[in-house]
Amino acid sequence: MSVIDEAQAWIAQDPDPNTRRELEVLIERDDHPALEARFAGSLKFGTAGLRGVLGAGPNRMNRVTVMRATSGLCAWLKRQVPNAATRGICIGRDARTQSDVFAQDAIEVALGSGIRVWTFSSVVPTPVVAFSVLELGAGGGVMITASHNPPEYNGYKVYWENGAQIIPPNDLGVAREIELAPPVNELPRLSMAEGRERGLLRDADHLVGVYVDLVASAAQRTNQRSEVRVAYTALHGVAEGPLRDVLSRVGFCQVQSVVEQATPDGRFPTVAFPNPEEPGAMDAVLALGLAIDADVVIANDPDGDRLAVSVAHEGTYEPLSGDEIGILLADDLLTVHADIDKPLVISTVVSSPMLGLVAASHGARWEQTLTGHKWIQNRALELEREGYHYIFGYEEALGYAPLSSIRDKDGISSAFMIIDLASRLKARGKTLINALESLWKAHGMFQGMQLTRRFEGPDAQARMAERIEELRRKPPTEIGGQPVTTIIDLGRQVKWTPSGEAPCEGLAKSEVLIFELEGNHQAMVRPSGTEPKLKWYLHSYASTRLGLGQAREQAAGVLDRMAEDLERIVSH
Repeated sequence: MSVIDEAQAWIAQDPDPNTRRELEVLIERDDHPALEARFAGSLKFGTAGLRGVLGAGPNRMNRVTVMRATSGLCAWLKRQVPNAATRGICIGRDARTQSDVFAQDAIEVALGSGIRVWTFSSVVPTPVVAFSVLELGAGGGVMITASHNPPEYNGYKVYWENGAQIIPPNDLGVAREIELAPPVNELPRLSMAEGRERGLLRDADHLVGVYVDLVASAAQRTNQRSEVRVAYTALHGVAEGPLRDVLSRVGFCQVQSVVEQATPDGRFPTVAFPNPEEPGAMDAVLALGLAIDADVVIANDPDGDRLAVSVAHEGTYEPLSGDEIGILLADDLLTVHADIDKPLVISTVVSSPMLGLVAASHGARWEQTLTGHKWIQNRALELEREGYHYIFGYEEALGYAPLSSIRDKDGISSAFMIIDLASRLKARGKTLINALESLWKAHGMFQGMQLTRRFEGPDAQARMAERIEELRRKPPTEIGGQPVTTIIDLGRQVKWTPSGEAPCEGLAKSEVLIFELEGNHQAMVRPSGTEPKLKWYLHSYASTRLGLGQAREQAAGVLDRMAEDLERIVSH
């Protein structure tokens, strides 16, 4: 079938006049490159489910993609989850372009398949949906969101009955069912109105309040707390309401928001990218922080599952890395829960190895997983069956999961816990920076850096794969002057050391290469799970025996040399 035939077949089933017209115009122009970009494969379940640019065709996010995904999900749920139809699924959405339409399509296809649906009357943060799946005892869940991606993106995030995102074999099973789905104009649908009349569509709005109560109950019971001034932004997302409700329940009242970014708006009009990691995204909230003399500046991403933090320090605001926030939260939670037997903390392989030392100091088990909270939470569930008690999990990309009853990253509960920790530290005349310095003195100085190479064009994925293969064939023998001592290839499941090659066990197969360097430094590379780019993750270490200043300078110097060397490799 030619790409023109594929486009015409798509038009025949597409319920959306806008995407139909998009393809009709491309056909009229005989624009084969644009058509091929839309029909060169289909969106696949990646780090965060389905995610892609809005537009027509199977390689874009659109109503057909969402309806087929829902059909496949429902078919797989009914085959794999006991009583899936009566237990139902929970469906939520953020404020992105088309999220409301996609959510309605997902609801009506699920109802048409005979599955009960729980949904919300308005936008909700992603962690509320993850929590609701468990709270309801649902068979699964769907969140329509593209998290922190640019405004032209949307996505479809899937949760299993255990409250965690799906991993193999369920993602593969859903994908197979999607391939078997008929054209969407042949899918059975039940309108939301009729679903309510039949008692199949249920209101889940009350669960937002239950979620708020749960998070607020995690406040540490102490009188040694000082009020902290907080500057906050939701970056035009959906987290502000629930976070303010949590803070007011506990008595944190000195929180001021960036007014022009407080209302949910999927166009994200005041930021170039709605990602707190991107340069400039936090400019407005940092300016607010200076204006109100805030102790802490915080930002959630648009769907409320990530958290960025900057701390007042020596007349400016010092941004904390994702690793630094994760280490602070892990140490605090392990301290608070010191009486719990067999405590467990988990991080991803691209996150700082410092967590292992912090965990050991508390007598806790430290595990590493592939990138993504779906791996963190599913590993936690496995180890809980062995008697371990999950305390905390995080990934360096500003994603933290501090509550075992919310099995995904949660920027709202994490923001609350950082504010709570900052208030307890302030009562002792200290800050989050001081707490980090104490941890560095105890465990050594760890620093991290990321490098990214973006690939453009319809062959972007193929060129990324070839770049990984080149690194396999001709791996570097040193990076930044530091000899490579070990290479771990998770794609081939092998590990090379000077003594030879051995199987690599403990982590699932994934396209990740890890280079361990002399001196406890690391460099890792993997393709992004949501965008066409390769990501390098660098970690350096320095002893703090001669002082923090010298250790910081030494660790930063190693990072700079590694980055300079890798820039050459990345740009090759």
